[in-house]
Amino acid sequence: MNYYVSTRNENVKATPAQAVLKGLAPDGGLFVPDDLDSLKVNLKAMMNMSYREQAKVVFSLFFPDLGEKTLSDVREKSYETKFDGPEVAPLVKVGDAYVLELFHGPTCAFKDVALSALPNLMTASAKHEDFKDHILILVATSGDTGSSALTGFSNVDGTDALVFYPEDGISQSQRLQMVTQSAPNVKACAIRGNFDAAQTGVKNIFRSVDQPAPGVSLSSANSINIGRLVPQIVYYFHAYKDLVDSRRIRIGDEVTFIVPTGNFGDIFAGWFARTMGLPVGRLVCASNENDVLTEFLTTGRYNKKREFHKTTSPSMDILVSSNLERLLYFICGSQKTAQYMEDLKTKGEYQITDEELLNIQGIFGTASVDSTRSAEVIRENFQGDHYLMDPHTAVAWGAMEKLLQTGELKQDEARVVLSTASPYKFSRSMLEALGQPERDTDEENMNALQEYSGVAAPDALLSLFSKEILHKDVIDAGDMQDYVIRTAENCRR
Repeated sequence: MNYYVSTRNENVKATPAQAVLKGLAPDGGLFVPDDLDSLKVNLKAMMNMSYREQAKVVFSLFFPDLGEKTLSDVREKSYETKFDGPEVAPLVKVGDAYVLELFHGPTCAFKDVALSALPNLMTASAKHEDFKDHILILVATSGDTGSSALTGFSNVDGTDALVFYPEDGISQSQRLQMVTQSAPNVKACAIRGNFDAAQTGVKNIFRSVDQPAPGVSLSSANSINIGRLVPQIVYYFHAYKDLVDSRRIRIGDEVTFIVPTGNFGDIFAGWFARTMGLPVGRLVCASNENDVLTEFLTTGRYNKKREFHKTTSPSMDILVSSNLERLLYFICGSQKTAQYMEDLKTKGEYQITDEELLNIQGIFGTASVDSTRSAEVIRENFQGDHYLMDPHTAVAWGAMEKLLQTGELKQDEARVVLSTASPYKFSRSMLEALGQPERDTDEENMNALQEYSGVAAPDALLSLFSKEILHKDVIDAGDMQDYVIRTAENCRR
């Protein structure tokens, strides 16, 4: 692979380091590799590697211009001490399926896996490109990305990070993880609106603002940035290795991954892994009541003109799934992708062809699970296997059960559910699901959940409630650009 190209115009190119620094292509598209064949791996060799060794292989394929030594340093800095145990992503057997626990990082969410690596990839890319500008990271979050980005970029030289989050619709713990961040180079700001308003605002700023202040350039830590997406590929390979090591499968057997999905980034990392040679049977896209992706994967129609639901799985409360654009590019080509994105912008919807839909359905399955059913799943798994899963994971588990009932998934195949957050980030919803009385605050709810379940709460969450709230700004979505400019003017003072 030599270049990344825009999903909307293959003539818009960037080197791997430039793609990481830019985040978003200048035409509004997302960067994708120009040659998928060059990304193939030796699967047998990967099965003899540790997580960190697998990460180096994946990083080397997607960011070859950074060089082996630099990528070795990136790998060590990213994964050496940031996780709460020897395994970055433990695979746990629950019933007759497996749960890939991606919440053992500093903010107890799957975004930590990627956002432990992205700051190191970005600083390495800046050095490689002799990039002199200060970098202001812009992030829109539906809950977890924000705290992971603020933590990942805390005190990273040459960068500031600014996160926009919806004023309502995230848990108290998610909010505290952002507004108590104390590093001088990070900031969180609430907007009056939902995640889609925040994400649209950030994308518009990237398109309309070249430099928000002299000597300051913008980049992204959302999964629209290829440097954020690539690290997520690694845990698919490592989960497969764990299944081989446990003798659940043999090398070459297919595995189905069920992924709770909002912005389509986590599941698209699985698509990349499959393209690289990982034997993936199905990638199941699990949605909550905001089931825009379920409708799309069933009918080929993407329609964001629908009621927005606030659910118990808020990180999936998304109606515009940005990373779906990358899949459209590889299925439909850049010209049609650009037209579909224009239709989404101007009409609020688009419709792909029957042939395109069949190509997608050959890989992706889908099911939606509402908050009532996800609560039942939480209760059933705790009572049956004494396993505590958060509402997002429960949506994925419920989707798996649905597809087992219809026969789309087979009982004897290896199935891995991606678990995206600690249940203690959503302690109020957890208590309700388990039939326990809710308390007034998240601190009380965490303690009650811990006492009832016997499952220890992470120290990183328990310590939140004694921290000072430092970031108190709340703005209208229409004021985001002015806020970014003011923040950028202060970056280098």
